[in-house]
Amino acid sequence: MIWTAGFRTAVISPYEQIQLSEPRGFADQTIEQALRMAGGGERLRVRLTNRFGRAPLTIGAASVGSAHGQATLTFDGAKEVTIPAGDEAASDPVDLRVDRRADLVLNLSFPGETGLATYSHKPAVNARVGDDQMEGRFFVEGVDVLAPDDTAVAVAFGDSWFEGVGSTIDANNRSVDFLNRRLDRGWVVNQGIAGNRLLRDEVGEHALARFDRDVLDVPGRTHVLVHFGINDFALPGMVGEPPATAADLIAGFENLAERAHDAGLKILVATVGPFAGAIYPGISTPEGLAARREVNDWIRTTDAFDAVFDVARAVANPAAPDFIAPDLDAGDGMHLNDKGAQAMADAVDLDTLAL
Repeated sequence: MIWTAGFRTAVISPYEQIQLSEPRGFADQTIEQALRMAGGGERLRVRLTNRFGRAPLTIGAASVGSAHGQATLTFDGAKEVTIPAGDEAASDPVDLRVDRRADLVLNLSFPGETGLATYSHKPAVNARVGDDQMEGRFFVEGVDVLAPDDTAVAVAFGDSWFEGVGSTIDANNRSVDFLNRRLDRGWVVNQGIAGNRLLRDEVGEHALARFDRDVLDVPGRTHVLVHFGINDFALPGMVGEPPATAADLIAGFENLAERAHDAGLKILVATVGPFAGAIYPGISTPEGLAARREVNDWIRTTDAFDAVFDVARAVANPAAPDFIAPDLDAGDGMHLNDKGAQAMADAVDLDTLAL
């Protein structure tokens, strides 16, 4: 048996220029967070993070609960832990069974002020303080489970199309959730960040910068699934930057492929989804759409990857392929609804994933 990632969530800074949800901190409060596990096991440990905090973070008490019971978390034997700014902490292992594709409820109590929280912008999930619901996850990075040595874990590394923008809140209908439902063995952990780019920071560290931490450092990882590009083409129009070129994106994808293969990982890359119908100002430009088509032609024909899943064709309007099909559109022309998320997951050939 080995420690393997059963749940992951990529974190961002509350101090970035672009914030997709309002940053917040806590004081003398307990937050409850339901973590939908990708994988399960008989034993677990929780990873907490103060990566982007500007002061030490004190957690007075922490506990977890599953359908099989409750457990108090300790850190080097103590119930209270202080995590320095920029650091993280793993709990001591606890004997608590958690099932794959089931919720693990994490409670964190703060005896004082936390400062603005290192967090995950999660529009499809809620955390809770008493009766107050909040969008996102806070101070949590992952959960490891003790699993058989041959357990395969894929990392979904990308943007909002993995993270779940547009899917139903608290329904676990993100594309990664639908993909996990198709798997009889192994699982996929979700490291999507809404607004994330391949080449430049905002939102979150760009993919080339966070690849080591959010993919290579994931225990048990065997595959990486990649979806990037929309924000490289579209986001610059919102922040006054020139859009990335097709050549820039291709070079970035080649860099990811080389690093994945050097680490012994199989890499599966998605074609860049359509966004011509985006309702947000400055997003849809002729230059960005043309570059998307050029990159997708390259992705479909290159031998740089172990496999390609053609998300663009799976969700496009057949009569206007730069647009999402109306029945798959979340309503903003840029994100997928539940049905679209399922179509994205169904574009992955399980034989190429080979978990």
